[in-house]
Amino acid sequence: MLIRRSGARYYVNVKDGPFVSRHRPSVNVLFKSTAKNAGVNSVGVILTGMGSDGADGMKLMHDAGSYNIAQDEKTCVVYGMPKEAVERGGVDVICPLDAIPAKILSAL
Repeated sequence: MLIRRSGARYYVNVKDGPFVSRHRPSVNVLFKSTAKNAGVNSVGVILTGMGSDGADGMKLMHDAGSYNIAQDEKTCVVYGMPKEAVERGGVDVICPLDAIPAKILSAL
């Protein structure tokens, strides 16, 4: 899944591609395209999951001005993906799962 921008509009393209970070689909692909095409106009959220998929892309989003949220360890089933994103410096706020919707809305 990729984010594409045309003028003031954003589009989502779904396409087949190679494995990235041992995954297909890979959230890194989505986050990297978001960093490139939406930057400061985006909010990133990374939830429970095993491994590090999404951590590099979330860091790119953060560097491009995105406001990024990670689920906290206490409410994660597996704290792998959020932990990696936090450790790489791509996260602005860490919060419990039930607080994430309010954080998203406050960022808009």
